[in-house]
Order: sequence, then C-alpha cells, then structure tokens
Amino acid sequence: MRNAFQEELDSIHDTLVKMGRIVEESMSAATRALLEPNLEIAEKVIKDDDTIDDMQHELDARTMMIIARQSPVAGDLRTLVTSLRMSADLERMGDMAHHIAKLARMRYPNSAVPDEIKEIIVNMDRVAVSIIQKTTKAIDTRNTTLALELEKDDDEMDKLHRQLFKVLMDEKWAHGTEVAIDMTLLGRYYERCADHAVSVGRRVYYMVNGEYNS
Repeated sequence: MRNAFQEELDSIHDTLVKMGRIVEESMSAATRALLEPNLEIAEKVIKDDDTIDDMQHELDARTMMIIARQSPVAGDLRTLVTSLRMSADLERMGDMAHHIAKLARMRYPNSAVPDEIKEIIVNMDRVAVSIIQKTTKAIDTRNTTLALELEKDDDEMDKLHRQLFKVLMDEKWAHGTEVAIDMTLLGRYYERCADHAVSVGRRVYYMVNGEYNS
C-alpha cells in the first residue's frame, strides 16, 4: 500500500519537473520570437501554454484525489498541498512566456523591441531562463540552498527592470507611447516570472523543512 502511495507522490513530483522544463523552453523560445522576430516560434509558444495549463489541471485533480483517498498526514500532506501551490506558480510562469509570444505575434513582421532596449531584454531573458532552470532543479532535488538562492537571482531581475524603466522615462525616448506601453508590459512579464520562481523556492523550503525561511 505504501509503495503504491509513494509511486503516486513520485508521479506528482515528476509532473512538476516536466512543467518546469516546458516553461523554461517556452520562455527562451518566446524571447527568440520577440527579437528575431519569428511568427512560427511565437505560435508554438502560445500553443504550448495550453499544454502547461492542461498539466496543471490534471496534476491538481490527481493531487486532490490522492488527498481524499489516502488521507495523508505530516510530511506527505505537506508535500501534496505544496505541490498544488507550486503547480499554480509554474502555470503562471508559463503564462508570462505566453504573453511575450503574443506581443511578438502582434507586432510581427516588425520587431517589437527598439534597438536601444534589446540588450536589456536579452539579459532579462538570460536571468529568467536561469531562474526557471534553478527552480526546476530545486523541485527535482529538494535542494533548499538552490531554493533560497532564487531570491538573490530575483534581485538581478529587479535591477534589470529598473534599467528598462530608466530608458523608457528618458527624455530622449523617441518611439512613442504605444511602444513604451509594450515595453513596460514586457518588462513586467519577465519580472513576474522571477517573482513566481521565488514563490516556488519558498514552497520547496517549506516542503522540506516544515516551516518558511525567516
């Protein structure tokens, strides 16, 4: 009986890791679609978001069924409840990639990103992909050190976000209000992705230790 229950827990874990890997691929591809620009890649990212959504719904339903059927306690219950919350964060991270791809599609065949901002966006993507990789690894290995490092990585994203706003607010900005709004939203998508990763990291720490890091 315990072996079957453990297999169910392992299946939940594996689904979370798979979600993380798809989110990573989607974020990287969304930025490529934005900067190249590439409509085909953008459309694939938008379609893949449905896959991430379906995985979350299936995982959540399976988790609730396990809780109802097995009545887990202590660490097992904590793992299952935390998994529900992590799946929601991963789904939202996938949504951020989806929004970036939709911006790429909306502005195609033109690049949505002005030249003077491209380096910042490349760096925001680099940080986002690295954070998603670390998030997935923290889930996979239950490594609390990695999980807590995500807050420091988020600080780097926040710094890039401030750099972006500095360019947008400069009196030399020559691309008009519409592009400025696009870039404001774009920066927010990357920043929110990192915020959700920090949330996952905190949940990994809680899942392992039974308390949140103070």
